[in-house]
Amino acid sequence: MIGSTAGPLDTGQRARSRIAAMQVRLAIGDFSRMTHLSVKALRHYHDVGLLEPAEVDQDSGYRYYDASQLRTAQVIRRFRDLDMPLDEIRAMLQAPDVAARNAIIVAHMRRMESQLAVTQAAVSSLRSLLERPPAAMTIEHRSAGEVRALAIVERVTAAEFAAWWVGAFTELDGTLLEAAVPPAGPRGALYPAEIFQQEVGELTAFVPVATPVSASGRAKMTRIPAAELAVAVHHGPFGDLDQTYSALGVYVAEREIGVDGPIREHYLVTPFDTSEESEHVTEVCWPVFQTATER
Repeated sequence: MIGSTAGPLDTGQRARSRIAAMQVRLAIGDFSRMTHLSVKALRHYHDVGLLEPAEVDQDSGYRYYDASQLRTAQVIRRFRDLDMPLDEIRAMLQAPDVAARNAIIVAHMRRMESQLAVTQAAVSSLRSLLERPPAAMTIEHRSAGEVRALAIVERVTAAEFAAWWVGAFTELDGTLLEAAVPPAGPRGALYPAEIFQQEVGELTAFVPVATPVSASGRAKMTRIPAAELAVAVHHGPFGDLDQTYSALGVYVAEREIGVDGPIREHYLVTPFDTSEESEHVTEVCWPVFQTATER
């Protein structure tokens, strides 16, 4: 008889325990300890509609949570540890199906992988800077004539620069391809002093062309002005360009030949050509008034 009644009794007890667990109210302090989310964070998540308490006392304003919300809070904390924005976490939690939820997660993972690549490049650059002596650099003087080019000119912040650079040249390349007009020289860009000094400035990304191209989107025909330039060739990733800038800048300053005007970069081998950063080649061109060849 004992054996015949134990199963049903145990089942009923478990059911009542589950109901009790679902009905329990957890004060925000206890909920914080259980989830490792601070009270400040929980209040913020409530304010932005990400994780709303199960109950708010009308008199005291105290927030109470349901035990069933613990798992949601744990998920939120883990994605915040991965720097997923709150808007994306909300969209993920409210996704209508698994495919939509996974699409949001995959997109964030790709951004994380991109950021990891940036971090690895910065570490590699720092190691190179600390462990290797500066490479000998050849600097030449060049008289550059006026260039007809298809260009995108926009005011850009330093924080936006990397994405803007890729987007601008992708659009320029696409416009030339659609117009069936080949480039007449390497991609280039103009950098005014304010982009370095104030972290915002009007940048020009351009591709030389021999014939005019019909305007499309942001791309417009323009003239890159003639200039006298001191030129140094940088081999390697963009993250190390400051070393070439430094060597070239010292060269110009020592000779007191610098003049006002944007610094130019000509991209001979770029991420569009190879993903191997060590193979990238960039000309850095400093405006000067002297044209005689020096090395």
